[in-house]
Amino acid sequence: MRKIFFTMMVVLLANVSLVSAHEHNFAETKQLIDLGIGCDKLTDGQLEAFGDYYMEQMHPGEAHGMVDKMMGGKGSESLKQMHIQMAKMFYCGEAVGGMMGGGMNMMGGGMMGNYPVYGDYGYWMFFWILLLIAVIFVIVWLVYKFVMKDNSASETPLGILKRRFAKGEITKKQFDGMKKDMGV
Repeated sequence: MRKIFFTMMVVLLANVSLVSAHEHNFAETKQLIDLGIGCDKLTDGQLEAFGDYYMEQMHPGEAHGMVDKMMGGKGSESLKQMHIQMAKMFYCGEAVGGMMGGGMNMMGGGMMGNYPVYGDYGYWMFFWILLLIAVIFVIVWLVYKFVMKDNSASETPLGILKRRFAKGEITKKQFDGMKKDMGV
C-alpha cells in the first residue's frame, strides 16, 4: 500500500513540476510583453516565445500541444516561424501575409494538408457562385409564379371568347351562340 501511495505521489509531483515549468516560461514571457519593448529590439527567439505565449492563450493546455504538432512539432522550423509570425501580428501589430494565405499558406497546401485550392479564395468562391445562382433561380421563380402565371390563371372561358370576338376570329352570331352554350 505504501509503495502505491509513494508511486502516486512521485507521478503527481512530476506532473506538477512539468506544468509549473511550462507556466514559468510563460510568466517570464508575460513580463517581457508587459514591458512593451519595441519590436525592432526583440530577437527572433523572443518573438518566438511571444508567439508561443499567444498560442497558449488561444489554445490552452493540451490543445496547444496538438496545434504545435500540426505545425510540425517542437523544434521544427515551421513551428518556430509560425510563432514568430503570431508575435509580429499580435504584439507588433504587423500585417503578416503568412497566416491565412501568403507566405506560410496555412489554409492552403501547407499546414492543413494538400487539399485542392481553387485560387486564393479556396472553396468560398465556389460557395458564393452557387449562392448567386440560387438567388437568381429564386427571383426568376417568384417572378414567374406571381407575375407571369397570374395572367394565364385569370383567363376564363368567357375571357377567351371575348378576346376571340375582339380579334375578329368569330362573328357576333357565333359569339352569342357560344356564350349561350356556356350558360352565361
